[in-house]
Amino acid sequence: MSVDNANLAALIGSRICHDLISPIGAINNGLELLGMSGDMSGPELELISDSVANANARIRFFRIAFGAASEQQISRAEVVSVLEDIGKGGRLKYQWAPQEASSRTEVRLALLAALCLETGLPYGGTVKILCADGKWTVIGEGSKLNIDDDLWARVSGGTSSATVTPALVQFAMLPEAAKDLGRTVRVEQTLERVTVHF
Repeated sequence: MSVDNANLAALIGSRICHDLISPIGAINNGLELLGMSGDMSGPELELISDSVANANARIRFFRIAFGAASEQQISRAEVVSVLEDIGKGGRLKYQWAPQEASSRTEVRLALLAALCLETGLPYGGTVKILCADGKWTVIGEGSKLNIDDDLWARVSGGTSSATVTPALVQFAMLPEAAKDLGRTVRVEQTLERVTVHF
């Protein structure tokens, strides 16, 4: 069985997230036990607990966004839980509108689009994810947008000389993942909003 580079990267992402989720969950359980026994309390425990919760939320998010995709269904409750956890204490809030379960491949595209929008909303805002008749729309809104047009041209299949760094890998993955589904990505921008359609 041959594996192309994009699928190999997704398999690596899945493996890393899978292997990290258990020890982070164990740390969280240990912190809860320490808290209940009264052996440790105060701002130190709170800081560690918040950090572990944030790491757990990021790994769950990344597992879907960067992991291997399939037609397996992900329930609305699971996606909402991931987005609520990742939004806690952060500058971005997420709203997931679809009421039904969605395929992992489609949720993956939505989360990759959300990660792209995150870079354009450095001062915070809201990311809304909508789906109607199989067509997805991901909207990023904030008072101050910071959009690198050259980087965003890569998302919609335009010519781009932007360098893709590890922090910006979603800009390379989103169009590739969309192409695998036979979809194209379209981006619209106003002063306070960026909208991604696929």
